[in-house]
Amino acid sequence: MAELPDDPELTPTRYDELSSHDPVVLFDVLGSGVVAHVALVRDGEPIVLGTAYGFDDDFLYLHGSTGSRLSRDMADGRPLCISIATLDGFLFARTGFDSAVSYRSAVIRGSATECVDDEKVRALRLINENLMPGRWDELPAPTRKELAATLVLRVPLDRVSVKVLPHHDPEDDFDDGSGADALDPRLWVGSLRVGLAAGEPVASRGMSGEVPVPESVKRQMTRFVLPE
Repeated sequence: MAELPDDPELTPTRYDELSSHDPVVLFDVLGSGVVAHVALVRDGEPIVLGTAYGFDDDFLYLHGSTGSRLSRDMADGRPLCISIATLDGFLFARTGFDSAVSYRSAVIRGSATECVDDEKVRALRLINENLMPGRWDELPAPTRKELAATLVLRVPLDRVSVKVLPHHDPEDDFDDGSGADALDPRLWVGSLRVGLAAGEPVASRGMSGEVPVPESVKRQMTRFVLPE
């Protein structure tokens, strides 16, 4: 994918300078999250479902259950709107109006088709790798029963809107040249980074203490750390 399509329906009408058509930025957003929120209309009512996902260069893969009516509805070709966002921090500006959050987000629009056979197994691997990198190779292959109970959908990454408000000094947003001289000395202005942080792994009850923590868990601990 050389560049994301420039679709007017997917381009923000305000602050369009925050949007990006760079697929590298899109994949950074997708790789930073673990839950996608899928919106659809069912029986005339809007519904939003949170679900695990994976991705490759061309598709977003959604995890569901064959026993879920909502998952089956998502697979019938109706329009879907999918949102993935990562909060990176808070910008404490001079006023509440100018204060903001720094974030990365992607909105994907399209219809889903069901993955079957080898494609389904490959998609499940991608989903697992996005959730717990390396864990798939540590586990036994999924059984026929497990595969039969799992529904995997794919949505093309050809109608995507990407928006990024980078973390920065909120004073950079003022271009009137006033700078620090205009600040009320009693008012703190600055930024605060935030992020998901992993704790220490806790072994399941009854497991032998001789079993070492696997590489997938160690990788997850280094993946989710508080930003500096």
